[in-house]
Amino acid sequence: YYALFGVVSVLALSLNLLLLFALLSILQATLTLPGIAAMALTLGMAIDANVLINERVREEIRAGANPQVAISTGYDKAWATILDSNITTLIAGIALLVFGSGPVRGFAVVHVLGILTSMFSAVFFSRGLINLWYGSRKRLGRLAIG
Repeated sequence: YYALFGVVSVLALSLNLLLLFALLSILQATLTLPGIAAMALTLGMAIDANVLINERVREEIRAGANPQVAISTGYDKAWATILDSNITTLIAGIALLVFGSGPVRGFAVVHVLGILTSMFSAVFFSRGLINLWYGSRKRLGRLAIG
């Protein structure tokens, strides 16, 4: 349905999990059941961010924008929504980290790190890949998206 944009989203989600595992490894954190639950929540938010981006790009194309403008405007418009939802969730995660104990704190650590990696992978990494793929072309006829 999303064609190339879907492949880029899958790559961004994979990078998100890879970065999260790398950060947890660097911190020598033990992966517990609450940590796995936080990873699932992180993955869900990352999927939501990618869907938001892809839908915004499709909306711009339907509105008649040329493909390069649609990509740029789609990412720019999605950024505010993604930032808002992730900061709201980050505040809740920090509150759990500060006031929680034991398993709740373990959940909060993975969750906060996951939100940060999610924002990086969904917005910066996926946009970089799309720009790498489409950016070298002077004029695009159409995009590989639904």
